[in-house]
Amino acid sequence: VVGGQGGAGGHSFYSEPRKIFGGPDGGNGGDGGHVILKADQQMKSLSSVLPFYQGFHGERGGIKNCYGANGAYLYVKVPVGTLVKEDGKVVADLTQHGEEYVAAYGGAGGKGNRFFLSNENRSPTTFTPGEPGQERVLHLELKTTAHAGLVGFPNAGKSSLLRAISRARPAVAAYPFTTLNPHVGIVHYHDYEQVAVADIPGLIKGAHQNRGLGMAFLRHIERCRFLLYVVDLSVSQPWIQLEDLKYELEQYQKGLSERPCVVIGNKIDLAQSRINLPLLKEHIADRVIALSALTGDNLEELLFCLRELYDAYVKTEQSRGERPVKW
Repeated sequence: VVGGQGGAGGHSFYSEPRKIFGGPDGGNGGDGGHVILKADQQMKSLSSVLPFYQGFHGERGGIKNCYGANGAYLYVKVPVGTLVKEDGKVVADLTQHGEEYVAAYGGAGGKGNRFFLSNENRSPTTFTPGEPGQERVLHLELKTTAHAGLVGFPNAGKSSLLRAISRARPAVAAYPFTTLNPHVGIVHYHDYEQVAVADIPGLIKGAHQNRGLGMAFLRHIERCRFLLYVVDLSVSQPWIQLEDLKYELEQYQKGLSERPCVVIGNKIDLAQSRINLPLLKEHIADRVIALSALTGDNLEELLFCLRELYDAYVKTEQSRGERPVKW
């Protein structure tokens, strides 16, 4: 990003009939325009952001002490949840709708020759050019902002579940790591409340050490207000999956695994899953919802539970005097 260049100062002398030596009247140049990043909740990805932005230049100073016009501000819309980094350091975190960050300041306008008028110099010919705008190289990174995050191992059925409860259409296939990018689905309720659910790509053991898709997608879980752990009930000892998932989250960021959560036992339509369900409930203290994303069995209980978690989140934010995230 490059800020707009300031306009050059004017260089002129006032002159009219019978008043030849009217003195200097060159005005100052206008300031260059800033480049500003602005968070907009209507934007859902960084795909529309261009790799280069140049601010508008200020205009040159005019005669009769007229100042040049300032360059207009250039606004670049980015999604809510965008991190702005420079040289690997976070310089801005745009988490609220309408939040702004000045990515590059415009240069100051130059001085016209009228500015240099003094008792020692009654007819100055000096004027200054405008200063160049600030130039920076920034890295934008989007952390998906959603109310709930679907967390689980590959092929646990997260994408199938998101397809079942929303209109999102992530890819579904019989091989691991089908989902390579986070997908956000919206669950609509009768009172027009909307709950955003993010399908986070599958985690594996050692994800906090950047194995598998690792850190690239663990960071998306940071912004989720509550978590939905999806475990495959058809595998032996499904509670081991939950322990591994919570361990990976805790190793990535302390306290992440302690967020409000519910455990979803998927693939209850299989015979082995019905055998493992009571064993899972014995080994864990969290609430367990057994369902089948494929057949749609017991999805109503999940939707009711999702709304309970959302309402609890809204009350907590309001009690703190903060605005809850709305979609």
